[in-house]
Amino acid sequence: MSTIAFDQFALTRIADFARSLSRLHQAARRYAIDDDQFDREFNAVCQSIWGYTIDDVSDDLFPAEDHLFLDTLDEAQARIFAAEQGYDLVDDQGMLTDWWGFCWMILAEKRGLLTPDNRAAARAAIEEKYLAAPNVIGVIIGR
Repeated sequence: MSTIAFDQFALTRIADFARSLSRLHQAARRYAIDDDQFDREFNAVCQSIWGYTIDDVSDDLFPAEDHLFLDTLDEAQARIFAAEQGYDLVDDQGMLTDWWGFCWMILAEKRGLLTPDNRAAARAAIEEKYLAAPNVIGVIIGR
């Protein structure tokens, strides 16, 4: 059997979780949207699907081959990669705008990087980075 013939009904359709993110991208065509809004919404989608966000995994945990794979990924390859892992990156309008970030999360899941220990280490690194900045006296993190 062909490796590109997938059962559409067996795939997790990320678009079902990303409706408000898609609406935000559509709204951005009409007026300016703060990047933080996109980040919060993207993270909410990831949290709904994987229970983790992109901030919960350090880039350093990925080997160089994975970085190269992600850096050279195009939409067609991403769609196949995602489907092979059980995910669908397409909505009613076509490819999801944030397909690359979702592939990053799918790869993190595939590599077994979505763990509480990795989350704690990544969050500690982010907190340390903020505390090292001038004029920062504390960091408030919602958990």
